[in-house]
Amino acid sequence: MNQSRPIPLADQRTAEILESARSAFAEKGFDGASMQDLARKAGMSVGNFYRYFPSKAAIVEALIAADLAEMEGDFASIRESADPFAALRAKIEFRVTEESCARDGQLWAEITAAALRKPEIGEAACRMEDAIVGYLCAIFAQATGQPFAEACSKWMAHAHLIVMLVKASSMQRPDLNVSPDLTQLVLRTIDRTLDEITRSAAKG
Repeated sequence: MNQSRPIPLADQRTAEILESARSAFAEKGFDGASMQDLARKAGMSVGNFYRYFPSKAAIVEALIAADLAEMEGDFASIRESADPFAALRAKIEFRVTEESCARDGQLWAEITAAALRKPEIGEAACRMEDAIVGYLCAIFAQATGQPFAEACSKWMAHAHLIVMLVKASSMQRPDLNVSPDLTQLVLRTIDRTLDEITRSAAKG
């Protein structure tokens, strides 16, 4: 009988700290949340907090690594589905419309702004976007029967556009009361982008 291995206590604590950092950044902004604020939010002394993360840049890199690990699982499930494009559309619609994703959008808005001023954060954010683009191109390749390199050559711009639209949609300020029509326009644009890939592959 297979049993899941327990998560090491150190990893559990790191995950708890990252979750509290997400909350602090969403509440006070990336620049507004000091290391003291982050330590307090995690229920730790500043000295102990620094043992886990010596800087806010290190926290961002850990957040990106955690989110990428989750996304890797999502994309793996999409590739294993009977209809990868349908599964991808469903996942994108969830990311764009689900209210529970809004807090992450606020966090990434803060990180995107910080990336413009802090090169190390900018590099980490670019690595994340490049990884997501790679995952999308892998789905495009599988769904169209194209080699991965060829799919990247043909449709990398499409992948970047999808990432841009999802990212921009998630970063809308909640107090702006964005019209549902705008959300549907974003989804239709993404649908047309995916349709263009399937038409292009069919013409082959």
